[in-house]
Amino acid sequence: MKNRDSSFRRAFLVTVTALSLLLTARSTFAENNTITKWWNGKSGSGDLLGIRPVLQEHGFSINGRWRGIYYGILSSENGPASAFPEEVVITARLDFAKACRLPLLEGLGSFGEVRWRDPGYAANPNNTVDADSLFNPSRYSGGVGLRLMAFGLEYVAPTAFGVEDGLRLRGGWIQPQREFIEQPISRLFANNAMGSSEGLGGNIPYGSSFTTWGGTIEVKPSEITYAKVGLFMSYFNPTNPLNNGVLFAGTPDEGNGLFFMGESGIRPEIGSGKLPGHYAFGGYFYGESNEEFGGNKFGFYWQADQMLWRESGEQGLSMFSLWSFAPKYNNDFSFYAQGGFAYEGAIPHRDSDQLLLGMAIGQYSYYDLLEARAEGEPEATNTILFELGYRIKVNEWCFIQPFGQYIVRPDGTPEVANASIIGVSMGLDF
Repeated sequence: MKNRDSSFRRAFLVTVTALSLLLTARSTFAENNTITKWWNGKSGSGDLLGIRPVLQEHGFSINGRWRGIYYGILSSENGPASAFPEEVVITARLDFAKACRLPLLEGLGSFGEVRWRDPGYAANPNNTVDADSLFNPSRYSGGVGLRLMAFGLEYVAPTAFGVEDGLRLRGGWIQPQREFIEQPISRLFANNAMGSSEGLGGNIPYGSSFTTWGGTIEVKPSEITYAKVGLFMSYFNPTNPLNNGVLFAGTPDEGNGLFFMGESGIRPEIGSGKLPGHYAFGGYFYGESNEEFGGNKFGFYWQADQMLWRESGEQGLSMFSLWSFAPKYNNDFSFYAQGGFAYEGAIPHRDSDQLLLGMAIGQYSYYDLLEARAEGEPEATNTILFELGYRIKVNEWCFIQPFGQYIVRPDGTPEVANASIIGVSMGLDF
């Protein structure tokens, strides 16, 4: 009980201290016009002493972000503990039309991204919780260390099919997770299941640490409809931290394969209030030559996101949901679902803050259950996650998000104790 109280106090102190410093700074900055301009800007690094505007004029932009999450684990399989995973990401883009002063190159550009995540043992809360990797309490505990995340080319047709940005092509060393299942609300949560893997990561390498060669084509036949396909290289153990994201040849000795994804959807605006929604259906085929994987894998998913009620502007209540299904004979999870709500502007005078509530459930394959039963091991049935959070938007480039998680059967069996967690997520864009 003493350790549990200590974890709670640390989480409470971190939250209160961060809020106090930020609110004090905001009050102080309001008295200085130069600092006020910086505080109300879009980046914590401002204009980089005048360098950023010059670079942007020549088509080059560079940005970064820091994210950290403090976990106060109140109870779990291994008792109470604390953890603090964090990441730093640097991204860069080049607009060829601006850089070369050639209007014919409009829409053509290149991109790149590198990332560092804390590899320390104390940075991973799952060392205490013992959850299945899909339900790791932290979305920042995979692919640790320094990692090359992406580089390649992108072309966006100014007008195609009579629609602005009606055609988009991307190719290079890219992340499939960034290309499909666009669900902004779910990625505000701290748990890996909702914040990164979105269920698919329980069966195939799909999450924020999986990078591979590939390309995507997206077309928009109308303003509200789209279809997208992607073809990528699959290979053995792609998220291994030791490869630092530069395993360009894959693993030919283990067997490389092909990974296909496709998705089509509609983004309507419903009712007189034109409430935005996003409805999509998609599927994947992940080729695996290595016998250790259990053969090729495929699955399907459905997405339904909808703003339910608008107070004013972007304020109001929205919901998100996702369901995925996969054959039970060679997948860890035959069914996964996540859903929840976000209320922007729930508290008066905090119009940009978001109150978040999410839930996810993963149903383990019946074949895994039968195998465990035959070997006399604990039988995995399902894992259920609840997460509640409140995202405080300090300004355009800073946020702080207190949250709580409760994980039922973290690894699918009653052999591992349920986990109760409180914490605070923080972020800076620079």
